[in-house]
Amino acid sequence: MKLTKFGHACVRLEKGDSVLVIDPGSFSEESALDGAQTVLITHEHFDHVEADRLRRAAEANPSLEIWTNEGVAATLTDVPAKIQVVRHGDAFDTAGFGVKVVGEWHAPNHPDMPTVRNVGFLVEEEVFYPGDAFTPPGVEVPTLLVPTNAPWMRASEMVEYLRQVRPARAFSTHDGLLNDLGLGIVDSWLGLESDRQKAEMRRLKPGESVTLP
Repeated sequence: MKLTKFGHACVRLEKGDSVLVIDPGSFSEESALDGAQTVLITHEHFDHVEADRLRRAAEANPSLEIWTNEGVAATLTDVPAKIQVVRHGDAFDTAGFGVKVVGEWHAPNHPDMPTVRNVGFLVEEEVFYPGDAFTPPGVEVPTLLVPTNAPWMRASEMVEYLRQVRPARAFSTHDGLLNDLGLGIVDSWLGLESDRQKAEMRRLKPGESVTLP
C-alpha cells in the first residue's frame, strides 16, 4: 500500500488500482482527489473537508463514496456522491480497503466553540488516522498519522500519544500552519522520539510517498 502526504491534514492511500483519500480540506492540494474512489472525512472543520472540491470530484466520478460522521454528512447534501454515516465501532469495506471507525469527539478547542464530532479511521489494520484527537486506537497500530501542530494541542500531548500507541512508524499530519522554523521543531521532536522508541517517526513533505508493508 502506498501512502502519499498532501498539504496539512490530507493523505492518499493507493492499493493496486484503488485510491482512498482522507481529509482533503482547504489547506491541501485538490489533486489529492484525482482518481479517488472513496473519501474518508474525520470532522467538519474546513481544513479537513471542502464541499466544493468534493462536488467536483463526485461530478468527475459519479460512483464516488464518502464515509464520515453525521455532522459532516449534514453539510454535504449538495454533493452528488454516495455518502455514508459511520460511528465509533463501525467497520466497512470501500474501494477494496477494509476500514474500522474509532473515536467520537474532536479534542477540546476554544472554550467558546462547541466540541464537534470526530471519527478516526483504521485502514487495512495498517494505518490509523485519528483526525483532530489523540484517540487511543485500542489495537496495535503499525502506521500512525500523528497530529503535530494545532491550536487544540500541546507538544507534550503528541509525545505522550506516540508513547501510548507505540507504532512501528509514525508520520506527521496537521502541520500546515507551520513555517519552516516550526517544521524544523517538529522534525526535532519526531527525531528524538524515533531514537527513543527505535521506530521510524518523521515528517513527510507534501507530495512525498512511502510504501507500507
